[in-house]
Amino acid sequence: MDEPIAEQAGEQEPAAVSARDLLLEIELDATLQFGSREMPLKEVLAFGPGDVLELDRQVAEPVDLVVGDRIMARGEVVIVNGNFALLVTEVAEPQMRLESIRCLF
Repeated sequence: MDEPIAEQAGEQEPAAVSARDLLLEIELDATLQFGSREMPLKEVLAFGPGDVLELDRQVAEPVDLVVGDRIMARGEVVIVNGNFALLVTEVAEPQMRLESIRCLF
């Protein structure tokens, strides 16, 4: 049981893979949050094509990059090669980012 993880998996790597390296390969869902609003289910069910939902955020305010239930970064929405992207302007402190990952496991 004390074999390096790489050997347990049958790989022929000279160095053992550390637990930290394994964690760095975990994929997490990230969401861009433009704003929010509380409303009764009755109103949500009444939505149809063309309806507009106002959020609690102004257009000029930064959007949040959320992982789990924590804000990891903030920035501006930009378009890159025809796709939406986030230009990061602020990043959460490392301890806050680590706590965000812990809450997912």
